[in-house]
Amino acid sequence: MDEIYAVLEKLKESKPLVHHITNWVTIYDCANVTRVLGALPVMAHAKEEVEEMASGSQALVLNIGTLTPDLVDSMISAGKKANEKGAPIIMDAVGVGSTSLRTDKAKEILEKVHVDIVKGNLGEMGTLAGVKASVRGVESNGAAADAKDVASAVARKYKTVAVVTGKDSVASDGKMAYVVSNGHIMMTSVVGTGCMAASVIAAFAAVENDHVKAAAYALVCFGIAGQLAAAKSKGPGSFMDNFYDEIYSLDEKKIAKLKKIKKVKV
Repeated sequence: MDEIYAVLEKLKESKPLVHHITNWVTIYDCANVTRVLGALPVMAHAKEEVEEMASGSQALVLNIGTLTPDLVDSMISAGKKANEKGAPIIMDAVGVGSTSLRTDKAKEILEKVHVDIVKGNLGEMGTLAGVKASVRGVESNGAAADAKDVASAVARKYKTVAVVTGKDSVASDGKMAYVVSNGHIMMTSVVGTGCMAASVIAAFAAVENDHVKAAAYALVCFGIAGQLAAAKSKGPGSFMDNFYDEIYSLDEKKIAKLKKIKKVKV
């Protein structure tokens, strides 16, 4: 059996609960893609319940896309509980580098909680790596290093798995990396695909203990679904409907035929 498909099958069979403290703009998309993939989403933000919810979940997503100081406090509380339980935490560093609040709060989360996987575009992750980078809103204008070097630097700095998304996405643990070339340009024409990718990564990490593999395999499946959806879509509106159908119906044959993943040294 294809190894990537085997993890996807395990996910569908076990139906892990993925707790999200996430972006208000894309919260519906994140919930929907988690469920369509085969996992169970829950969106719980209130300080009064996040620890209890995290204690019963198999993965935790922290997305700072619409952050407030109170929301970050909830993230840290939930993160500490997830750390106690051993549930993987995925942080989506949305907009890091665009304002000092986002940058400072992302670093605070990383200091106070062990985050298993950190995800962002090249500008966001370059900011965390400490290299010269440019972010406009939530869009990357680039960084003074390539994606592989940035991912490896973040992984080493924060003792985590780092994911840099782009045309060729990179997942690194600081010792090695996977480069994933699946995806389609139409995925960048709608709001939410980046946040959705973090949810898919979290669902894979809930059932695959090798988190660099979990991240890379999730990106393969996510990207293949995007390719297949784009092939039958007239534009962004029909793309989203087709995308959900394609990620729902991914099978071993499609993954084995279309996967574009390679392991590289860092």
